[in-house]
Amino acid sequence: MQGDYTPTELLAVVASRLLEDGKSAFVGTGLPMIAGMLAQRTHAPNLLIIFEAGGIGPRVPVLPISVGESRTFYQAVAASSMHDVMSISQSGYIDYGFLGAAMIDMYGNINTTVIGDHDHPTARLPGSGGANDVGSFSWRTIIMMRQEKRRFLKKVDFITTPGYLTGPGARERAGLPAGTGPYRVITQLGLYGFDEATQRLMLLAVHPGVTIEQIQENSEFEILIPDRVETTEPPTAEERRILREIDPTGIAIGK
Repeated sequence: MQGDYTPTELLAVVASRLLEDGKSAFVGTGLPMIAGMLAQRTHAPNLLIIFEAGGIGPRVPVLPISVGESRTFYQAVAASSMHDVMSISQSGYIDYGFLGAAMIDMYGNINTTVIGDHDHPTARLPGSGGANDVGSFSWRTIIMMRQEKRRFLKKVDFITTPGYLTGPGARERAGLPAGTGPYRVITQLGLYGFDEATQRLMLLAVHPGVTIEQIQENSEFEILIPDRVETTEPPTAEERRILREIDPTGIAIGK
């Protein structure tokens, strides 16, 4: 607990504030859902929320337990299918795509497939699902994950979803649309973007109480630190009230 808010509330609010009115957002179970719902109820009433199972443009009353739950279709403009949603993504109609990750490197490549060698792994992870489509074709990908040295790696064990691959121009050479790619990374320590010249991960803001030293200590690679680093604005009382309204049983936010 930091002040009168929890770390989970902070993550949800930081993610929500990134979403713009009149844009589309592909959201997954848990915090991405909450971020989209919070944005709709505050600064982005015309945000088009899209769920993997086919709910397009709903006004979700209370947090669903999964992307296929009936509430993801509540007052939606379409109750469609996973095929249609992935087609929408591949056609370039998704402004923001949310992803989680077990590992990330300095160029925003993420791994959710295996830990260790692919053929003889230490552990198998859930895999891609729709993550590769979302990360390949969304204009801006937002990654939410826990930051630790074993997760922020110089080289990920497997690239499930491409970031900027090996640096400037690599996505385009691989055949991915120009202008797409990782946009923000949100962790329990801070908010990150990507340097335009090098396309490497760069710190934008630390969360209250976090130091630059902690940022670097929890990464195997060097994170770019600009001359000016902001401090995240804590959740407001109104944002916290709405979060409890969205998730009254504490499924994602907690009690």
